[in-house]
Formats: sequence, structure tokens, C-alpha cells
Amino acid sequence: MRPVSPHVHEPVNPNNPRWGLGGAFLVWVASIILLAVIPLFFLIPYSLHRGLDPGSVEYVNNLASLALTDKTAIFLQVLALLPTHLLTFVLVWALVTRFGKRPFLPSLGWGWSGRLRFWASVGLGVALFLAGTAIAKLLGADQPTQLEQIINSSPGARYLIAALAVLTAPFVEEFIYRGVLYAALQRLVGVAGAVLVVLGLFTLIHVPQYWPNFGVIAAVGVLSVSLTFVRAYAGGLLPCVVIHLVFNGITSILLLIEPHLPKVGPASEQAASAVLLANLWLPVSGL
Repeated sequence: MRPVSPHVHEPVNPNNPRWGLGGAFLVWVASIILLAVIPLFFLIPYSLHRGLDPGSVEYVNNLASLALTDKTAIFLQVLALLPTHLLTFVLVWALVTRFGKRPFLPSLGWGWSGRLRFWASVGLGVALFLAGTAIAKLLGADQPTQLEQIINSSPGARYLIAALAVLTAPFVEEFIYRGVLYAALQRLVGVAGAVLVVLGLFTLIHVPQYWPNFGVIAAVGVLSVSLTFVRAYAGGLLPCVVIHLVFNGITSILLLIEPHLPKVGPASEQAASAVLLANLWLPVSGL
């Protein structure tokens, strides 16, 4: 019998991953912790620059107020998403590859199946954007959301969110939710159970962003379950990433041109903003 070379990887199956549910759940929890902790490395030095006293009993309250009202503080929280996304990617990579011992993208299902190809995925991205926008508007898009307030705080925040929505968010979110979480769940509880659990986790994280706009929350839920069904149907992750990328790309373009559109009144402007942002799936915490 010929010895197996240590450099030859075993065949990979994205629907039968080498990682377990415990590891996937820990990565998900760690990603949430990063969302809460990393912004502090930006906010605390800025608060000292603004003259806040860390020894004061009111420091935490003053820091929270600064984070919500100061334009620079808000921009720094948005900027903190970049290292947060990068560190989350490292966590996913470590789990999937066992620190480089196994291939990364093939293990997640990075390829096209005969069921769903590139242009079909692009079309689904456009269709889901239109459907999500309609749902948000139908169920109440005129309620302001936390994400809208952050986007409108400064042009810099608007541009940076638009960039992150395309460059990092689709990849990081899909790697976590439809990648490591779904794969481990569907092996344990089946496709239906995996779809429901992923939907619950994804929606739970995004509710604070869009509260109290129930229309936007409903749109996020519908789009989340749609992407998870695509993952189950296609058997891989790449179609989900393309759909998510198209989805966020359309939103980002509209986000950038919105300030230059004719203003037709406060109520209409507020509703239009909520509809445009219905599908901006950014994993934000203070944001």
C-alpha cells in the first residue's frame, strides 16, 4: 500500500463539514463580541481627546452619548467595522481550515452547481432587492432606523458604509451564516431545521439596526431565509455570495446618489431612505 502524502487533502464536502456545531457557534458568538469590543478601541481614545474623564462616574454615560451624537465618533464606529470584518474572516478561516491544514474555499462550497449559475444568481439578487424594498415599503418604511441615522450623520459615514456593504459585508456574513453555521446545522438537524435556526440568528442580530421599522425587519427576515434556501438548493456558498453582493451593490449605488435626488418632502424622503436601506445587511452593533 502506497503511503498517503501529508500534503494531499482529503476530498471535501461543504454539506458534510469537518467542523462541528460547537465550533461554528463559537465563531458566531466571537463575531458578535468583536462587533461590540473593536469600536471601543476607536471610541475611548477619541473620548480622551474630547476631554472625557475615564475616572468620572459619568464616563460610561458620557461615552455612550458621544457615540450616538458626535459625527466623528459615529464615523469611527463605522470605520471599526473594517478590522472587525477582517478579524471575523480570520476566525472563519481558522475553523474551516484548522489553521491551514485544509482548503478554505472548497470546504465552504465555493463553486457553481448545475442548479444555479452566475447570471441566475445575479437575477435573483436583483429580484430579492425589489422584493425586499416592496415588503419594507408595504409594511411601514416611514419609521426611522438606527442605521439611517448613522448614514445621515455625515457624508464620510455614508461613503464608508456603502463601501463596506460591497467589499466585506457580503463575504463575512455569508461565510458565517450560510457557510459555517448552515453546514454544521444541516448535518445535525436537517435542511428545514438549519434554515429556521440561521434565520433566527441572522434576524436577531439585525433587529436592533432597523428597530422600530417592522417593514424593514420583515424584509431582512425574508431575504435571510431566501439566501439560506439558495444555499440548500445550490449545495454551495458561491451563489449566496453573488446574490448578496448584487443586493448590497444596488443598495450602495442608491445610497450614494440619494443625497443628489430631488427632495419631495420630509415624509417622502424618510420613506425613500428606509426603502433604499432595507437590504443593507451590515453586521453592526452601535451601528
